[in-house]
Amino acid sequence: MHHFFTSNAGTQNIYVLYGLGGIGKTQIALKFIQESSSCFSNVFFIDATTIATIEIGLKNTAVMKDAENSPQDGLLWLTSNIEGWLLFFDNADDPNVNLNDFIPHCNHGNIIITSRNPGLRGYGSHSLVSDMEEKDAVALLLKSAAQVATIHTEQVAMEIALHYLPLAIVQAGAFILNSQDLSGYLALYAKNQARLLSKKAAQSHDNYAWTVYTTWQMSFDQLRPVAAMFLQLCSFFHYNGISEQIFSYASKYGFPSNGPSKEELQEPSEFLSHFLGPTGKWDSLQFLDVTNEVQAHSLISLDAESKLFSMHPLVHAWSQTTVHNPERYMSTMKSLLGMALSERPWRDIQLGSLTICPHVELAVQMDAEVALVFRKQYGVIFREAGNYKQSMKLLEGVLEEQIQVLGDNHLDTLHTMGNLASTYSDLGEYQKAKELKGIVLEKQKQVLGDNHLNTLHTMGSLACTYSDLGEHQKAKELDGVVLEKRKQVLGDNHPDTLCTMGDLAIIYSNLGEHQKAKELEDIVLEKQKQLLGDNHPDTLHTMGNLAIRYSNLGWHQKAKELKGIALEKRKQVLGDNHPLTLDTMGHLASTYSDLGEHQKAKELNGVVLEKKKQVLGDNHPDTLRTMGDLAIIYSDLGEHQKAKELEDIVLEKWKQVMGDSHPSTLHTMGNLACTYSDLGEDQKAKELEDIVLEKQQQVLGNNHPKGILLPDQPFILTLIARMPNIIVDKTESEVD
Repeated sequence: MHHFFTSNAGTQNIYVLYGLGGIGKTQIALKFIQESSSCFSNVFFIDATTIATIEIGLKNTAVMKDAENSPQDGLLWLTSNIEGWLLFFDNADDPNVNLNDFIPHCNHGNIIITSRNPGLRGYGSHSLVSDMEEKDAVALLLKSAAQVATIHTEQVAMEIALHYLPLAIVQAGAFILNSQDLSGYLALYAKNQARLLSKKAAQSHDNYAWTVYTTWQMSFDQLRPVAAMFLQLCSFFHYNGISEQIFSYASKYGFPSNGPSKEELQEPSEFLSHFLGPTGKWDSLQFLDVTNEVQAHSLISLDAESKLFSMHPLVHAWSQTTVHNPERYMSTMKSLLGMALSERPWRDIQLGSLTICPHVELAVQMDAEVALVFRKQYGVIFREAGNYKQSMKLLEGVLEEQIQVLGDNHLDTLHTMGNLASTYSDLGEYQKAKELKGIVLEKQKQVLGDNHLNTLHTMGSLACTYSDLGEHQKAKELDGVVLEKRKQVLGDNHPDTLCTMGDLAIIYSNLGEHQKAKELEDIVLEKQKQLLGDNHPDTLHTMGNLAIRYSNLGWHQKAKELKGIALEKRKQVLGDNHPLTLDTMGHLASTYSDLGEHQKAKELNGVVLEKKKQVLGDNHPDTLRTMGDLAIIYSDLGEHQKAKELEDIVLEKWKQVMGDSHPSTLHTMGNLACTYSDLGEDQKAKELEDIVLEKQQQVLGNNHPKGILLPDQPFILTLIARMPNIIVDKTESEVD
């Protein structure tokens, strides 16, 4: 603000501070005016809450300058008086007040506007006033509470923090000042949040007239009923990542016979009806009209890049207090999630599992009843997000109920069994997965027949599990049967037939038959290009697999070129940060390593890791795999200590996320053993290898051909090359 007002002489300068009520906009403006008063000939304060208060302020300006006594006279004086005056419009929050009617139309003067309405940004330069930095929040709380700053008081203040909202911190400080109990405030706040944030201290040390909750209530009272209901409903979702797609997909719910009836979903359907056009289809303009109204009071905000809405955590908690029947809202939220997930396209990008998963986690924590079919959808989305344990827990519960209500052979029961079996595979429990898929397959054959598409899907899934268990020959035979049946039922060129051919190519690769795998994937890729186009996700997936075959055959330069093409196409189709784009980027990094370009591999893998942390989170399995890849690249560069430190972190995270005996945990343990050897710590390496061997025999059996060296790891050759004590008499191609 100092730079803005001192660098733009000779023109009218307008600066807008906008943000949530209680965030400190007025205090920042007053601090600036206090420090810069010598820069302005006159400073005029206008309460911009209503048209009446604005007119009173302009009238007072006229009186102060002996320019008659009406608002128009005040505006006339400002327009005609070419001085460096400053006009401060404070609390211009009402979106229905046209502030332009009260701004002097001239080429001189300076104006500051504070508002909750981001729509006022158009008046000039602007800054979003958001939460305080932690250290400033701690200092403000201790100052407001008249507490001496010590290590102990700062630690307690850090725990209180109140999401770094200045007004909430000042209120808390005033309460602590009276009670003189800093340590006891946190427990008191946990039980009495609404009462404490609605309470105004008897001795206020600032001029702010409202409490945290009353300042938001004033905005809430101005909302139309549908906008108020939208805000209240959002407060039962997670406060981050609320997307239009949740509501638009839910509006398409078709009320299938195995789900809740229209009567049971009456409340969510009535809410969604506010956003439907005359034809009954979703109308984004009507949705935008409502969200813009709530945004105009800064009660929600929209991230322009991700198109996701969010609420300040304290607003989120406050909004729930405005609801008289929270159980009804909880139930509506859960139903909306289930409806949206039921209608979500399979290859959805916008409503990705990681966007919606926090909302589902919140729904699961609540005790409100939700339809069985929706709970199943929750379990599926947890699996997609890499939360396999939560997925297993939910699906096991759903399956138990379905068996009781629907019976063993009902199609819904079998579908849940299949999802649960796949989750067992994700958790490394391959034997359990194999047994359950076997049961599903037999039942589907009885109920649907040998050639039904669902039966063939389960057959292909069982083939994958055989591969997980190292039974690649069995996998090849079963996948061969699936391929022949799909050709008969669907034809040679159906996308599902081509996907099965791709699966069979991977099995050939697992058996070391890389030339056969390459030839099959060549056929698949050409057919997919012709039928689906060069940029279809299936085509790009096959392109990536073919590039891996090139690597298997030692054709690293060709692999690099093909992965580069796949990466560019995925960026165009999916965007730079989509998980599949990041996977392709990681595969390209592994090829740089194959070519000996370890520095390039390190840089690219570092980018992938940072993006995966942002998109997927620190503990997602894909993030952990990328961390493991990066550790191996450190070893390739001779940075063994760095590799060890990173592998220590990865190992601990795998243990937390997947448990001590998961194949990925054991794989990382094996990598760490190699790194100990690289560092000359042979005894530690041996002890760790003994643990790995014992656990892998328990998990994978004595006869698994690769042990922990699972074939789906992109860095397999690098790892083998680092383990000469295990494989000493094979060429690279023979090992592969």
